[in-house]
Amino acid sequence: METPPDTLKRFGRRGEYLVVIQMVLVALYIFIPAWPDLRSGDLYQRLALLRWSALLIGIVVGAILGIGGSLNIRKYLTPLPYPVDNNQLVDSGVYALVRHPLYSAQLFAAAGWAIFSLSLTHLIVTLVALIFFNYKASKEEAWLMERHPEYRKYASRVGKFVPGFGRLKA
Repeated sequence: METPPDTLKRFGRRGEYLVVIQMVLVALYIFIPAWPDLRSGDLYQRLALLRWSALLIGIVVGAILGIGGSLNIRKYLTPLPYPVDNNQLVDSGVYALVRHPLYSAQLFAAAGWAIFSLSLTHLIVTLVALIFFNYKASKEEAWLMERHPEYRKYASRVGKFVPGFGRLKA
């Protein structure tokens, strides 16, 4: 049975395809093997303090941004980049630090693990995720600017993923 054309038009209208791509990236990150495997080498041991520090920072910063961001927008939280109806602009809590703390959380945690494991494959997937999240966030921000004219001013003050970096020009 063929799918009606109007159904095809509806899927993706609110960014559903971006959620699918994000899930694929997460699965890829989880299941991709660490390469090169340096665990038995001397370098792996010599960089233990750096590796553990990166992992700890990635987990702590990721948890603060992820949990804080989820709590700050709990009634507006959706996996889709398209804003829910009747949402309000949230610019307090971790949203005063970064505009996309839920994306930042994933990027910090992924970078921490990539450094901890000294895995080039995980670093590459993290960089691809950064490019993807930048695109997804840009789509989301366009929709937010349509609903909230004050979003542009907020975005000129607050970094996209890291405090101070990626501010929009006013």
